[in-house]
Amino acid sequence: MELKKRVGHQGTGPGAITPDGCAVELYTRLTAGTEPEVVAAAVPAGAHILELGCGAGRVTHPLLERGFTVTAVDESPEMLERVRGARTVCSPIEDLDLGETYDVVMLASFLVHTADVDVRRGLLRTCVRHLSADGCVLIQREGGDWHRDLPRERIDPGGYTVRIVSAEPVGDGVNSVYAEYEFPDATWTQTFRSRPLTKEQFEEALAGVGLRVDKYLTEDGIWVRARWAA
Repeated sequence: MELKKRVGHQGTGPGAITPDGCAVELYTRLTAGTEPEVVAAAVPAGAHILELGCGAGRVTHPLLERGFTVTAVDESPEMLERVRGARTVCSPIEDLDLGETYDVVMLASFLVHTADVDVRRGLLRTCVRHLSADGCVLIQREGGDWHRDLPRERIDPGGYTVRIVSAEPVGDGVNSVYAEYEFPDATWTQTFRSRPLTKEQFEEALAGVGLRVDKYLTEDGIWVRARWAA
């Protein structure tokens, strides 16, 4: 499967770079942070999770360790080669149709903020296409100030520095974001396009595919649990 390069997305640094600018080696090094704990607290124990955009398994592996069954989806075969212990499916998310439903569908990594409105609708439709009648969708949003007060940086407990250097408008409500990841032995950069969404815009996008917010799982509103609207 030949992947189409995404306009405005690029990356630099050692190793393979996916068409959306993600460096495979970088994503194998990034820590999971508190994300597995947020997920585990929001869904039934032992649930079967469909993880859309799993990357190299940064969150997949901690979820498996917590007793969840995971079907991990990514469009990059190089990323999926790094995933261990989960069923893997190589496919663009918006095209996915497994003919199966799941207790939990997870759309993390701010994917809901894709610059292309049609792609976002496709991502959310994939979520509902695979959602069981009593299941839930977990979505990771950008924080309200994610595009403001830049540059900013944080030092991860894993020993590397993450910098969000800039977020420059490129038209139609979309920003071009430039990020750096500095490790003791290597540095990676990523440029990608992101569409900021207000809470109201986010909830409207969910309603457009028949979902509603069930609960904002974190105080900053970044993690959300959604369910069928009716």
